[in-house]
Amino acid sequence: MVPIVTVVLVVIGAGALLVWLARHRRQFGTPADQATFRTLHTASLASPPLRTGLNKASAERAIRHLRALLGTEAVALTDAERLLAWDGTGSDHHDAAAIDHAKAALRQGRTDVVGPDRVDCGKLDCPIRHVVVTPLTVDDRVVGTLQAYSRETSAALIRATIEVARWVSGQLELAELDRQRTRAMEAEVRALRAQISPHFIYNSLTAIASFVRTDPERARDLLLEFADFTRYSFRRHGEFTTLAEELRSIDRYLLLEKARFGDRLQVTLRVAPEVLPVAIPFLCLQPLVENAVRHGLEKKPDVGCITIDAQDMGNECLISIEDDGVGMDPERVRRTLAGDPTSDSVGLGNVDERLRAVFGDEYGLVVETAEGAGTKVSMRIPKFRPGVRASS
Repeated sequence: MVPIVTVVLVVIGAGALLVWLARHRRQFGTPADQATFRTLHTASLASPPLRTGLNKASAERAIRHLRALLGTEAVALTDAERLLAWDGTGSDHHDAAAIDHAKAALRQGRTDVVGPDRVDCGKLDCPIRHVVVTPLTVDDRVVGTLQAYSRETSAALIRATIEVARWVSGQLELAELDRQRTRAMEAEVRALRAQISPHFIYNSLTAIASFVRTDPERARDLLLEFADFTRYSFRRHGEFTTLAEELRSIDRYLLLEKARFGDRLQVTLRVAPEVLPVAIPFLCLQPLVENAVRHGLEKKPDVGCITIDAQDMGNECLISIEDDGVGMDPERVRRTLAGDPTSDSVGLGNVDERLRAVFGDEYGLVVETAEGAGTKVSMRIPKFRPGVRASS
């Protein structure tokens, strides 16, 4: 049995701890620290909509947070032609003049302070008398304005509006970079499609034609596989696909190549079922398999084997494509991954760049090869990553 004195001492000790915590909790962060935290938190709330670009929807979602940063009676956002959003007092009569207030800043590309002669509405109960108008820029182009409406203007308000406008411009710059990255990745996929077309299509149709008289049924099946393969490779939607879909397309590709190579091409497939739904960039495995056939096995006189392996590694999926072909010069591989435009293994550099753009630099390709020793290309794919989702 626990002595009563011990219990009392424990209760007293716990009570003293609670009193100490309550007394010192207010000291966890100075007022300046707390103000900094509030400012950063407010900016973080405004950032996601602004990262989609400057438009009416993003402006309406961000505007109240920008007003919280500036602390003025009202804040407005415009593009080069119209008011996008208004937050604060005066929305029933001042907002119509916002684009007129923005004209000088849009034209000259610098901050403009508009006084009561153009802002004062004549209503005695309206606190708005001045507006600080600062341009928003993307790539040195003025794309809109941030406007801070207030009863009085000051040097501090002007500086604050300029700094917030710079931050907004930075978010818009990032949005433009995201769009450019997406356009670049789409262009890279188009380049891969163009690379697939001439070499593979000619060889596939030639192989199919060779069976038309001797084995019409096989020629028909191969033609259907060819149609499904090209339909997948040239599809127009979706930046991402599933590992299962990519492997199905690779299976069709290898069936067509085996029609050409016959028993000289052997394929081993080892795939953990758990990783089949993992989202991967569209056409990120197929070019690697094509490289294995075209550069590894096509020049090999005897039987060649390709092994495709996909393992479950917890939060990641480890995928490798290995051939026992003629191999490559490691220096040539290095130049290819560095973006050498003269390389004939465009697919390697393309896939490596897209993996790094989507998942980060630590997720590029790893290539193990030497002349006469075959080639193994490996990649790690995170199972879950925000924004990475296969199209349905």
